[in-house]
Amino acid sequence: MNTKRWLAIIVASVLFLVSIGFSFAMNVVSGLFDDIASFDEGPLFEQEVIADGDWDERIAVLNLEGTIMDMEPALFATEGYNHEMFLEMIKQAGEDSSIAAILLNINSPGGGVGETEQIYRTIRDLQEEYDKPIYVTMGAMAASGGYYVAAPADKIFAEPATLTGSIGVIMESINFAGLAEEYGIEFNTIKSGKHKDIMSASREMTDEERDILQSIIDEMFDDFVQVIVDGRNMDEATVRELADGRIYTGKQAQEVDLVDEVGTFDDALTALQQDHGLENAQVFQYNESHGFLGTLGMNIQSLFKSDASEIEEIMMLLRSSDKPSAMYIY
Repeated sequence: MNTKRWLAIIVASVLFLVSIGFSFAMNVVSGLFDDIASFDEGPLFEQEVIADGDWDERIAVLNLEGTIMDMEPALFATEGYNHEMFLEMIKQAGEDSSIAAILLNINSPGGGVGETEQIYRTIRDLQEEYDKPIYVTMGAMAASGGYYVAAPADKIFAEPATLTGSIGVIMESINFAGLAEEYGIEFNTIKSGKHKDIMSASREMTDEERDILQSIIDEMFDDFVQVIVDGRNMDEATVRELADGRIYTGKQAQEVDLVDEVGTFDDALTALQQDHGLENAQVFQYNESHGFLGTLGMNIQSLFKSDASEIEEIMMLLRSSDKPSAMYIY
């Protein structure tokens, strides 16, 4: 057997052994992650105590941060809005008999119509079933959908420079038919009905299609108006006058009765305690329980600390823009 043949046999053997080793390693890693996942299952939320006090009469702080959209979180995601998790927080705060009141801390530009309505309905269910007071404190922004979920609260606090309001609905798409024509790009669309490709980016919208979509937006806007009418005890004409899409500062919002008080988080908490005799109550906030994978994710994100938030925002916009949708968003 010549040298070349021996060399070929050796190389083939090495490759064979490497492939077996790689397959074995992948099975081990897969099993390891399965084991980690099983150990990682635990309480959905951690409870971080903000102020010590009576445990049997507590105040739960629920933090609504970011754009209200229901998107699949990344494998190692530890930050950003998690829709299903937030809904569970509201439900748990209602069911927990040791919780006497809720402080909803909002810092959000709003988001999807469906997701916003889900939060609102879950809050209303909590109020009706458990009759627990809910106060709202607004951060830098509580606009559009952020205001929608605040409307049913017993009392709303906004900081002087809070941006709120933006009451309305928006739906947008891009039409690049002219650009495609310039570069000789043609679109082949097979559809079952004439409106199946409504809001297509490859052609101009017809008047009939615009009327259809406007009727949907008008219906969603009517729902938004009614939420404020019911939650703020305002007459419909006044709400519609305020709901032209503009934003208000906290001070301006107070002047037109969209919020009750201008104040900070601490002001809202103090008012909640005094109004409901909860001065000695323990105050805590729910934090998502990350477990092993979440901790690993935080370590990974720390390596890219400067870019993490920008990347997350870009990915969110890309994922949400694949199909036009109605939004309660500023």
